[in-house]
Amino acid sequence: MPESQIIELGTLGQIPLYSLERALQDPLRAVKLRRQIVSQHQATGNIDFTTDGSALPYEGYDYKAVLGACCENVIGYMPIPVGVAGPIKINGKMVFLPMSTTEGALVASTNRGCMAINAGGGVTALVLGDGMTRAPIVRFPSLEEAGAAKQWLGSDAGFLIIEDAFNASSRFARLQNIKATAVGSDLYIRFTASTGDAMGMNMISKGVEQALEAMQKHGFESMDVVSLSGNFCADKKPAAVNWIEGRGKTVTAQATIPEHAVRETLKTSVEALVELNVSKNLVGSAVAGALGGFNAHAANVVTAIYLATGQDPAQNVQSSNTLTVMKNVNGDLQISVFMPSIEVGTVGGGTVLGPQKAMLHMMGVQGADPEQPGRNAQELALLVAAGVLAGELSLCSALSAGSLVKSHLTHNRKKG
Repeated sequence: MPESQIIELGTLGQIPLYSLERALQDPLRAVKLRRQIVSQHQATGNIDFTTDGSALPYEGYDYKAVLGACCENVIGYMPIPVGVAGPIKINGKMVFLPMSTTEGALVASTNRGCMAINAGGGVTALVLGDGMTRAPIVRFPSLEEAGAAKQWLGSDAGFLIIEDAFNASSRFARLQNIKATAVGSDLYIRFTASTGDAMGMNMISKGVEQALEAMQKHGFESMDVVSLSGNFCADKKPAAVNWIEGRGKTVTAQATIPEHAVRETLKTSVEALVELNVSKNLVGSAVAGALGGFNAHAANVVTAIYLATGQDPAQNVQSSNTLTVMKNVNGDLQISVFMPSIEVGTVGGGTVLGPQKAMLHMMGVQGADPEQPGRNAQELALLVAAGVLAGELSLCSALSAGSLVKSHLTHNRKKG
């Protein structure tokens, strides 16, 4: 079929936009034709828009990697600037942190934080917990049956049955614990499992499906699955359960900044930083009724690194849960962050794309760790926490010194 006919039929809605890759067996050609269909469609006809004449690029991209994995109805790709902060010394290693952002001053500020941290010997960071969660809703005919199911899940015998079914779903998924809450005759079951180097949402969802089938075969035939996700997980929304129980990687990172580095690099004082952190990040956040937001701007750094490394940017909602603490220790500044729900992976999702894969490689965490599955994803979580630590340190310093507006005018406003 001639391209002109494909475009005409697509414009009239007789060929679905989503079917072009399958029909043409050529992802790049499908993108090219879809751009023309969108340009000629009545939805864009009255706004003088053409994708061919637009600044949105489409050539020179690996759409085969995108197909069936990352995006649908593709008309191009969105270039976002990528900068590097650092290198920063973390657990004895020097690493650059890639950050993809359009916010001027963010990379420069984080880089300044890295410099100050290195002056004190670097960051020490630990993974305190590692478990992705999924929480389906199941429904029973009566409250009594829901209660019996909750009790069974909490028993050794019940857990072993569920564990066997769950673990059989994957080489890497390993069930850690189950927490069930009954609301009337509905049961919300929060499964927690390790998922290797994958972020793990798809993996754990598959395991949960098999676990629920096992439940139905072991005395709970009347159980109906209302939804595989019941928001007790909780994914992509603020939730106390993630702050308290953790989700993904639970990480803490700490550094000591010598007084001279605080004064010379950060242009402030230890006393001013400690006071500002209490007033802003602790008291101010409490006044605001913050949930997991006891920090200055953790989400800025988390999202920038996520975009650069192929993570799910929407998961910055829970991944940015951060408690920032600053103390005066013998005249120097001790700063730490506690992040209970960093959700990252080094395989799957956007990590299959070439540019994102390259940034993971630069950080030394690309792909699956063949010797210790999960180690690369844990290392990435530590690097995210180190970046957040640097970002918190620099922004709070700018606020305490009164230089925030000046720095943004310098880095975020084009002259002339």
